[in-house]
Amino acid sequence: MTALPAAAQEDLSVQDLVEIWNKQKEVFHEAQSNGLGKTRGLELITIDETGAAETGASVTATAQPSPTDPNEPLAATGETVQPVVFGQLDPDLQVNLQINFGFDSAALADTEKPKLQKICQAMQQSKVQLFRIVGHTDTAGTDEYNERLSVLRAKEVVRHLVEDCGIPAARLETMGMGERFPFNEQDPQADENRRVEFQALS
Repeated sequence: MTALPAAAQEDLSVQDLVEIWNKQKEVFHEAQSNGLGKTRGLELITIDETGAAETGASVTATAQPSPTDPNEPLAATGETVQPVVFGQLDPDLQVNLQINFGFDSAALADTEKPKLQKICQAMQQSKVQLFRIVGHTDTAGTDEYNERLSVLRAKEVVRHLVEDCGIPAARLETMGMGERFPFNEQDPQADENRRVEFQALS
């Protein structure tokens, strides 16, 4: 399958999404079991500093308090962060959606929710046990700001999937990568770099 930009991936069918996630599961399993941390289509990369990971067990369907309220302006938190492992998939194995958020906001507008409908249906049909929802940004703004923004936007997408789609919170985890992994490396501020990625871990 040829890699599609985030906007074009809205045209993928539910079955297309399920098939891509099944392939993702296979490469994640292979990379974890071969002791190399990588395989064809995937490389596991340790990130030393990120506001990134929140596991499914702690993802809830309730609104996050400030400063994680998606309607509140972003602010630095001073939180201590731990190294995490990010799975960098080849573009043709990625599932990305370009979701338009307001400036300095992680609130998911009603006009953007239909973009997640096929994702919801595919998750309901899929046998994937754990999905990782990854927020990405372009390079506008500081590293810290973009990391924080990407985390909050990933959490907001998870909140929608849990509350509005009925996906069990235990099947979802969030991660924010900020500007670290652009989809379009030639144009770091390209629209397709502002996206949410959906990974099937197991």
